[in-house]
Amino acid sequence: MNLYFLVEGNSTERKIYPKWLEYLIPELKRVEYSDQVVNNNYYLISGEGYPRILHDGLENAIDKIQEVQNYDYLVLCVDSDEDTVDERVNYIQNFIQPNKINLGSTQLKVIIQNRCIETWLLGNQTIFSRQPTQQPLLDYFRYYDVSQNDPELMGDYGMRNHADFHFKYLQEIFKAKQISYTKRNPGDARKHYYLEELTKRVSKNPTHLQTFQSFLEFCRMIKKRTY
Repeated sequence: MNLYFLVEGNSTERKIYPKWLEYLIPELKRVEYSDQVVNNNYYLISGEGYPRILHDGLENAIDKIQEVQNYDYLVLCVDSDEDTVDERVNYIQNFIQPNKINLGSTQLKVIIQNRCIETWLLGNQTIFSRQPTQQPLLDYFRYYDVSQNDPELMGDYGMRNHADFHFKYLQEIFKAKQISYTKRNPGDARKHYYLEELTKRVSKNPTHLQTFQSFLEFCRMIKKRTY
């Protein structure tokens, strides 16, 4: 079982996904170059943002996959941003079909981060202070309590877009715990305990973080197929 991960972000996802895969599918070992996969390996590279990930990253990924001829899945990880999940999936499918993209025996798996990876990270209930006192976290909490309500349904608080607000909200939650979160250094978000808390959240609240659950389900399926 070999996987080619093409992630949207050029920093955060490149740091978080390898750690999460290490915890979720320890049988999979990362390789440095795409032609090094043998069995139970994965390669991960950034598509340098959206829509560049489709126009450049996807084309390059397909070239490598066709060259190596040893990948079971191409895993495309993108934000939904201001689109709904269905709109973003449809856009990707409509991009692929007219361009007659041929993956051969390699299957395409699209992982949507609704709205962005920080939205998923807001699902950690233990890191969230239930009684915030400092601004702007208190205002964010009054606007939408992510510890009780599904982060994927949260609005944009009047900011430029959803991703900007969700990122800022997460930063303030981390700050309240006297730790930091940045795109370049996602800190505790990479740790095993953090992933466990997200997993617990969706176990207790199966209607929450639906796109994160899709990622977990895909990982469980891959784990069963490793040998």
